[in-house]
Amino acid sequence: MTGPDTLQRRGLMFILSSPSGAGKTTIARRLLAEDGDIRLSVSVTTRPMRPGEVDGQDYIFVSQSEFDRMVAEEHFLEWAHVFGHCYGTPKAQVKAGLREGHDFLFDIDWQGTQQLYQKLETDVVRVFLLPPSIEELRRRLTGRGTDPADVIQARMDRARAEISHWDGYDYVVVNDDIDLCFEKVTQILAAERMSRARQTGLIGFVRGLTGPGG
Repeated sequence: MTGPDTLQRRGLMFILSSPSGAGKTTIARRLLAEDGDIRLSVSVTTRPMRPGEVDGQDYIFVSQSEFDRMVAEEHFLEWAHVFGHCYGTPKAQVKAGLREGHDFLFDIDWQGTQQLYQKLETDVVRVFLLPPSIEELRRRLTGRGTDPADVIQARMDRARAEISHWDGYDYVVVNDDIDLCFEKVTQILAAERMSRARQTGLIGFVRGLTGPGG
């Protein structure tokens, strides 16, 4: 029997953005681990494969000439050149998944977010994570112990630039406590899944309620 919790729906594109050190990666990994109904959008990239990575699972690795061909033939929903390498979101895979009711998680910056929103506005949910303060963000980046001072300063400068685009998102969450931040993000996802516009099975369900014998 079909009920309101089993209605057919269209999938969504759930975007998480944040400056480096604001918790985006932690939240994304936890969401993928705890929510079986969302999958990571696998990007195409020209960067070399790193040890432990799996082609087609972590990224789809291609040559620069192959990437350029895909751009020319409009295979991407969005693409960008970042730190010497190209990254793109394959169009066919995502569109087919959305029609089947699959949700996709995107870990991209504001430029990629803007491109996706311009092309598939109604399917996109944009969430931006903010640090509680610039001082705390610097402390987190320094606490990693992996980057020299000049790299940390470059990341801080980039963070300020990224934060300036906060108003291009549907939701903004301050990550002062990682558990509370995760709870808020999951609440946003749950509410967006229940959006009337995405529940494509509602029309038939409501007709059954209001029609003869309903």
